[in-house]
Amino acid sequence: MLSTLVTKPAFGLLFSHLKTGASKFVSSTAKMSAQTNYETLAVTIPHEFVYHVELNRPEKLNAMNITMWSEIGKCFENLDNDENCRVVVLSAAGKIFTAGLDFKQVFLKMGPELADLDVARKAKVISTSLRSFQKSITSIELCKKPVLTAIHSACVGGGLNLIAAADIRYCSKDAWFQLKEVDIGMAADVGALQRLPKIMNSDSFVRELCYTARKVEAPEALSSGLVSRVFEDKESLIKGAIDTAQDIAKKSPVAVQTTKVGLVYARDHSVQDGLDQIASWNQLMLQSEDFMNAVVAQASKQKDVVFSKL
Repeated sequence: MLSTLVTKPAFGLLFSHLKTGASKFVSSTAKMSAQTNYETLAVTIPHEFVYHVELNRPEKLNAMNITMWSEIGKCFENLDNDENCRVVVLSAAGKIFTAGLDFKQVFLKMGPELADLDVARKAKVISTSLRSFQKSITSIELCKKPVLTAIHSACVGGGLNLIAAADIRYCSKDAWFQLKEVDIGMAADVGALQRLPKIMNSDSFVRELCYTARKVEAPEALSSGLVSRVFEDKESLIKGAIDTAQDIAKKSPVAVQTTKVGLVYARDHSVQDGLDQIASWNQLMLQSEDFMNAVVAQASKQKDVVFSKL
């Protein structure tokens, strides 16, 4: 049907756009901008347009200290604006994904700040810290580039809040998940309670997980919708995540990023609001060279279309 919609003159015009777009593209990975100035994260570029971010405190079981919270936010804000990045894989170095919040470091810092304050002023200090942590996690969701998480072994507390903000969640068969907050006398406050009910396929299961703080093993995580694939081990997990990321990175960045924005918006709004939002975006995006190039590729059965950076 597509061939009947594209006339010969139009096809020629679109094909010229395809060649123009390809000529603008720079394929050298040497020209990609790598982010390396992080204390608690390691950022590499395993393939063109695919960035790999690792939680990198293996000696501390990747416990999330104040520096890591801050760097996660900065990293994903930077990746959102990096034209060389189209997809992000988020994993962790060492034996486990993360032990969650580094309570010792966080409370040793906050304790002296709170010591001589009254209730109102303590509340202000705590609120400022909480909102900063929330913003860090939300940066993953606000990053227009799809984020795939690859979780191995333990993913506890803050880690579960972290992965809930991602687009796609894979894990290895030894992975287990635990929202630990109720066991230390608090409610989770950086995204799990807000996002898990919209991710998992059973409200009852989410509440059980949140109220009991019990461990959820990989098979149960898969059946509940927390993850979408389970791999044999960490090595195959990382390879699988990067393979998916490569597939996404080959698509039009205009199409992929518009799709992510649309999905996040639709999740939090009515159907009609979502329709209005995507109509507003696509009245612009359908005029991009990416759309023309993709139409030509489909009509001519061309593979490996090269899209310009965005």
